[in-house]
Amino acid sequence: MAAADRWCVPDLQKERANCPFDKEEITQLIDGGEEKTILRRKLEKFFLQDPEFDDPVPPDYLSYKDKYENELRKATHMIRKFQEDEEIQTLVGEMEGISELVKTGNSVPLSAKVGLLRTLYIMQMIVIYGDGEIDRMNRSVADMRAKLKYNCYPITEMGHGTFLRGLETTATYDPTSEEFVLHSPTITATKWWPGGLGKTVNYAIVMAQLYTKGKCHGPHPFIVQLRAEETHQSMPGVTLGEIGPRLGMNTNDNGFLRLDHVRIPRTQMLMKHSQVLEDGTYVKPANEKLAYGTMVFVRVAICFDAARQLMRACTIATRYAAVRHQSEIIPGEPEPQIIDYQTQQYKLLPHIASVFAIQFSANVLFSNYNNMEQYIQEGNLELLPALHALSCGMKAMSSMDGTRGVDIMRLGCGGHGYLSSSNLPRIYGTQAAAQTYEGENTVMWLQVARYLIKSYREARKGRKLHHSVAYLTAQPASTHARNDVSNQALVNAYKTSVSSMIADTEARLQQFCDMGEQFEHAWNKCSVLLTQCAEAHTRYFVCEEFVKSINNYSGSDGVRTVLGKLCRLYLLYQITNNQGQFVRCGALSDTQLTILEEEMGDLLETLRKDAVNLVDSFDVHDKILDSTLGAWDGDVYNRLYNEALKSPLNQKDVTDAYHKYLKPLMKANL
Repeated sequence: MAAADRWCVPDLQKERANCPFDKEEITQLIDGGEEKTILRRKLEKFFLQDPEFDDPVPPDYLSYKDKYENELRKATHMIRKFQEDEEIQTLVGEMEGISELVKTGNSVPLSAKVGLLRTLYIMQMIVIYGDGEIDRMNRSVADMRAKLKYNCYPITEMGHGTFLRGLETTATYDPTSEEFVLHSPTITATKWWPGGLGKTVNYAIVMAQLYTKGKCHGPHPFIVQLRAEETHQSMPGVTLGEIGPRLGMNTNDNGFLRLDHVRIPRTQMLMKHSQVLEDGTYVKPANEKLAYGTMVFVRVAICFDAARQLMRACTIATRYAAVRHQSEIIPGEPEPQIIDYQTQQYKLLPHIASVFAIQFSANVLFSNYNNMEQYIQEGNLELLPALHALSCGMKAMSSMDGTRGVDIMRLGCGGHGYLSSSNLPRIYGTQAAAQTYEGENTVMWLQVARYLIKSYREARKGRKLHHSVAYLTAQPASTHARNDVSNQALVNAYKTSVSSMIADTEARLQQFCDMGEQFEHAWNKCSVLLTQCAEAHTRYFVCEEFVKSINNYSGSDGVRTVLGKLCRLYLLYQITNNQGQFVRCGALSDTQLTILEEEMGDLLETLRKDAVNLVDSFDVHDKILDSTLGAWDGDVYNRLYNEALKSPLNQKDVTDAYHKYLKPLMKANL
């Protein structure tokens, strides 16, 4: 149904009237082109219109066990449904398709309806096509892929997460039987967290410390059968379970695994990068950094997912802000829409801008990743360290900004945002996890910092740097003498600021070393400053790419104008919220910052009228929003009331608990 033919409340009808830009053009820009938009909508129609994916009872009212069973019901239905459409079957069955789903956000229909399946399936594709190569001499690759179709990837342990070298699970090679013996030697060696591990999967790709000929060669992946295919019983020596309720994603079957001297054939070690021969000889990978490629892909996926989660939250909060009327700006006048308050605009609009900032910079990262894959095939690994650092920074920044943004959207909806039916708590619970999985953010920042310090020291020796850190070759210079506040001047100010921060931090690091501190201790003493450098560097990259994307945009004037305003708002928001780093090094003056603060207020007022149309251009289906506050028609209050009526407590006027507990207490006259 065309938007013009759909009913919506008068407030939203007014907001949508006379839109100054082509919303469909923005939709296609976000998706990656008209064909991608058509495909996404096809996926949405294919999955979301199927009543089997609807919940007969709102999941919040189900028991913990019933939530899992309901999720599994939908997951199995989706697997069958894949077979109904050849194009969709191809899309979800090849790595190229998974890449496309991840990049465009087309996996959202899957995650909205069946998060468990998406977790298992995408991880399986990443492992088989990215990390692993099954021994083709001993096993049909197609057969093993079929067995692994729904597996999990237990890396994290109870006692170790991001620090992979500290993993305690062991895989000791026995050359007499040509088997690996996998074992969990301590309680902290228990594998902990993988989705689907508890009660769902039959197989896992277990990361364990490889021992052969008495020597440890570090963590390597191994295929382990966890449950019997016919009975689903745990295999001998395998102890499995589910870890209990989490902040979010409570249908993902996050589980634990303990292994008691479990034997597997030698051929069940994934040997794409390194090998163990029949006699136990270890063959090193051609380059230990080759595995970074898969990590980069996963981190790119996290960036795109953060943008999509933020789109959902911004859509809900912005539509609600246009429908909600509250208080008075001028006493005696009608209650205004809360979006008319500048404080509300300040909550909403910078995060709408952030969606585009993350999306555009993630596009660049994804393009670099694809180029890197080609270079790796040619044996050229020069770009890998720079891309690894950039992906670490982007993963940390996008997951952090996404999480903060979603929570601010929740706060922007007042008390109603606290309701599960707003869907904002669930979106927050999903997005917050991204700050920890696939590399805890502080560790990611420190990975970036290590690259920055190394690059800075290389620059001081006169060596050529990768273009992403080429600014470190120049001396930091102040820019405020000209009082220039153009976009390029602000990007340059970011560059000056970051360069100065890195120089100061490296000097402090060296000072500790000169005083006799071991480098590792000196690094720890500077670690807060180092994470600040890493965040500032990543923010500079995002700002620069946002500005480039707008400058290079060849679409309509209306879209270019509104995107230009959002880009400007993003720059101002980031700079005014981090004024100290710019003033301290002289990158910006007090006068310039005052100008930017005043302009910020003007931009908020200007963009306020575009807010609803901008979130409409995200084109998030109502079933994906799943929100009483954010539906396209804006019928907030009827939805809130009707959802409340579904509560099991409202099925009787007087509950059984009254007769059991409250009535006796009242009659006791205590």
